[in-house]
Amino acid sequence: MCPVRCVSSPYSNTVSIMEPPLFPRESGQFIAERSRDVFVEQDGVQKVAELLYNLRHSDDLTASGWKTANPLAPAPTSDQALNWVFVVDTMNFSFWPEEETQQCEVTYKGITYTGYMTLCAAITRAMEEGIPITDPTYFSQMSVEELGHVLRSDNETPMPMLQERHQVLTEGGRVLQEHGGSFRSFISRAGNDARKMVELIVEKIPSYRDEATYQGKKISFYKRAQILVADFWGVMEARGEGDIIDMDWLTMFADYRVPQALVYLKALRYSDALMQSLNNGELLSSGDRREVEIRGCSIWSVELIKDRLCELVQERDGQTCTINSAVIDFYLWPYAKKLHKEMAHIPIHHTRCIYY
Repeated sequence: MCPVRCVSSPYSNTVSIMEPPLFPRESGQFIAERSRDVFVEQDGVQKVAELLYNLRHSDDLTASGWKTANPLAPAPTSDQALNWVFVVDTMNFSFWPEEETQQCEVTYKGITYTGYMTLCAAITRAMEEGIPITDPTYFSQMSVEELGHVLRSDNETPMPMLQERHQVLTEGGRVLQEHGGSFRSFISRAGNDARKMVELIVEKIPSYRDEATYQGKKISFYKRAQILVADFWGVMEARGEGDIIDMDWLTMFADYRVPQALVYLKALRYSDALMQSLNNGELLSSGDRREVEIRGCSIWSVELIKDRLCELVQERDGQTCTINSAVIDFYLWPYAKKLHKEMAHIPIHHTRCIYY
């Protein structure tokens, strides 16, 4: 499903070459073994594995709590929830403000949201207003102005990258229209296989081709494609239908929030030069060597954490570990949000792009 191609994507920071990219896990290992400014720390890997081991029986490390983690989503019992997931994950990128004091805000049912949650609140608000924002027939043809109304902020700071969000959403809607008219019908083409789902999404929807070149090697992260599959799994788990195979193929979702948590937990270490650049507010372009190293080493550190966690479960409990990297990401992202004040001394890297 991921054919060799030689085309230039309108979103890509590189021209696709005949050699297909390494998949995210292999990309993470390739990058971590060659990284010059980001390093995976084994002591930190052990520490995080121990932390997760102590939580192994909690709902924090399952997909069954999807609705709790996504309070603004429609009830998972409806296929509308799956289209909601598609709309949100297709536009799930670049929420950080130019200035911390200038956050885009959306208030829904008396609660004011910032960051990624502004998108969730805006989509659910639009549904209540009668706008068919989860219907591919509508969002495949909606205007920039219509999307701007849906994503309107409650203050003077708009949601960033409106034009890009419009482009990827209408593009994605057209793909769904060509494959049955819903996300459910589209993704069913991959059967119940997580890897095939990611390959299908990346093949059919150009904006999901989160790829770069590192030391002459074509690599991939597929953050949004993987989180789309993980969210689909979460909805289906909430329905009691989460029998998707190969979920362990997914990696963590390489963004800007989880790497900060991994540095805080000492599973990752940045060089002094990189720390200085980030503290100085330097923006990293998509595909910049340092940006690629942050994302790649994040993937590999979580793979090592997962492997060590499974060893602990086997050694101490005599059981097979069922916790995958997606679930670890589901834990680390809100962990980083919750402890953002304690992590304030660790700079988040900023890259303005559609991939995360």
